[in-house]
Amino acid sequence: MQKIGIYGGTFDPVHHAHLILARAALEKFALERIVFVPTRLSPHKNASVAAPEVRLDMLRAAIEDEAQFEIDDCELQRDPPSYTIDTVEKLHQRYSGAHLFLLIGDDNLAGLSSWRGFEDLRQMVTFIVLPRAFTPVAHEYLSVDRRIDISATEIRNRIAGGRSIHYLVPNSVEQIIRARGLYREVEK
Repeated sequence: MQKIGIYGGTFDPVHHAHLILARAALEKFALERIVFVPTRLSPHKNASVAAPEVRLDMLRAAIEDEAQFEIDDCELQRDPPSYTIDTVEKLHQRYSGAHLFLLIGDDNLAGLSSWRGFEDLRQMVTFIVLPRAFTPVAHEYLSVDRRIDISATEIRNRIAGGRSIHYLVPNSVEQIIRARGLYREVEK
């Protein structure tokens, strides 16, 4: 049975922690691939800073040499907000018979049971929790035991403050950010 990881997020911008944790999940749970799904608008977060098409371009640039990483832009094609259950149902049809794993940050665990279609979702996927919170969050799901202290908010704030983001994002992503003048304004 094929084992596929689904990794949704705003990726605003995609950074090395996203990629390292995706690789760690791929290897630890013997997944065949990770499908990155950029959201148009998460029901649990504020609107993204960069336009959806720009975030998609950055994600494509970040994973272009990764044979086991791919992108599905289905959430960018739908009207917002982006509900995980809708995406999982679509991918469940596409990868019929595959075992789907959903990668989520531990900062999402507190509200997970309130997600739209949660009961159906937990029947359709196996959750893999990625550590993001500074204090470990107790849960009964599979997890990647590696925390990387890089956040998109930190990257956006560093750019707005005129500081380097070198080593935080892939060079190809940094080039897109610079060329398009992204994230120059400090977040409120």
